[in-house]
Amino acid sequence: MATIAEQFKMKEALAQLGIHDLNDGTATGAEFFAAGEILSSYSPVDGQLIAKVKTTTAEDYEKVMQAATAAFKTFRLIPAPRRGDIIRQFGEKLRHNKEALGKLVSYEMGKSLQEGYGEVQEMIDICDFAVGLSRQLYGLTMHSERPGHRMYEQYHPLGVVGIISAFNFPVAVWAWNTALALVCGDVCVWKPSEKTPLCGIACQNIIAEVLRENHLPEGISSLLIGDYKVGEMMTHDKRVALLSATGSIRMGKIVAQAVAARLGKSLLELGGNNAIIVTPDADIKMTIIGAVFGAVGTAGQRCTSTRRLIIHESIYDIVKEALVSAYKQLRIGNPLDEHNHVGPLIDTDAVALYAKALNQVVIEGGKILVEGGVLSGTGYESGCYVKPAIVEAENSFLIVQHETFAPVLYLIKYSGDVQNAIAIQNGVVQGLSSAIMTNNLREAELFLSATGSDCGIANVNIGTSGAEIGGAFGGEKETGGGRESGSDAWKVYMRRQTNTINYTTSLPLAQGIKFDLE
Repeated sequence: MATIAEQFKMKEALAQLGIHDLNDGTATGAEFFAAGEILSSYSPVDGQLIAKVKTTTAEDYEKVMQAATAAFKTFRLIPAPRRGDIIRQFGEKLRHNKEALGKLVSYEMGKSLQEGYGEVQEMIDICDFAVGLSRQLYGLTMHSERPGHRMYEQYHPLGVVGIISAFNFPVAVWAWNTALALVCGDVCVWKPSEKTPLCGIACQNIIAEVLRENHLPEGISSLLIGDYKVGEMMTHDKRVALLSATGSIRMGKIVAQAVAARLGKSLLELGGNNAIIVTPDADIKMTIIGAVFGAVGTAGQRCTSTRRLIIHESIYDIVKEALVSAYKQLRIGNPLDEHNHVGPLIDTDAVALYAKALNQVVIEGGKILVEGGVLSGTGYESGCYVKPAIVEAENSFLIVQHETFAPVLYLIKYSGDVQNAIAIQNGVVQGLSSAIMTNNLREAELFLSATGSDCGIANVNIGTSGAEIGGAFGGEKETGGGRESGSDAWKVYMRRQTNTINYTTSLPLAQGIKFDLE
């Protein structure tokens, strides 16, 4: 359990982020409309109540959408470099609040303190990226087939961007979307996970302060608190031009169908079932580091967490023994203690799914190498701490085909050449992240080729977990096909327009068509 000193420091951090009235009422100071039922946020770290907040009603939602659509009419007219400066100021606020927000992320979600700080750093990084992008929202100029004509394309803001984010990255994914959307001239309406509402309120407080200081409408960035019912309001609302949703495949299919039914746009970041291929030419030490962090980082609750380790039979026993030995060194406990490697799962429902997965893999014929289990006793009072487990399995097992959001690593043996391993890796419905450990150039290039990994992310000699801001983030197949963050992901937040200008005194038609009225 967190010490009294830790609780006091947490209250200080929350106060800095504009969240007050802890434990005895609703959180105040939040810049959002909410008059609904009370939602209590409990920490998986120690099971303690952090604060209570009010949820968004249908009436509240309508006020938010009216404010957002009104704000868009003025915000889209602000030059993009000026919008970039707004994001620059937001990034500076995040730098000032990095420690406090990082602690809140760690305490409310349960990831390690360093990962909490790292998530806020991702927010800062995407702000920096977006500032530069604000002067690079470029189109193309094309040569017309008609003399005296000029063709070009340009990008315009879409409108209201709806954001539905998951608990595992309670602040960074919102920032990925918001920084780019605002630079592109859109306005944002965000529904964070109901499991981490305080992180959402803290972020809204920070960006609302920036908007006020620049005399801009607060409707440029709005917050909704609630469960899937609030998300459904956004999904079916024609005023939401783009809906960016992060979560399970099941949720993504529901969102995709509803948004498509109204011919809206969706950006989906869904499940992952990520694998590392370990070939005979792999560096074993690097492999163990990458696999262990990928499997147990954030207690296995990353969409890029390593779920499967596909190991060549010639080195299988060596890798297996090294992994089992490494797992013995893991320290499980309070994530605010930087000496611990693994914190809690988000809640007891996640613990139940973890236990169910371990039971199911044994039923299907798997062999448990490192026993799992729920931890109890001093320091584990929340009931959310579990032991990272390693299981020998087959890729064909139903439970292996499924994404379990917990620290369960499946070891799968392959024989023959690397193409067999690639076929195993690709033999799941998800297509987010993948990696190969090899010092063989031919194997590495094959893995990255058109006949190699079918994932949106493919790495060589690093793990599956984590991503840099500069590259587009997202996956294929049932992962949804969306792209966020770097590269040209900004284009999804804008509408493309092709323009043709005739600067002659005649009107020739395309493809040489003749239409003479004389």
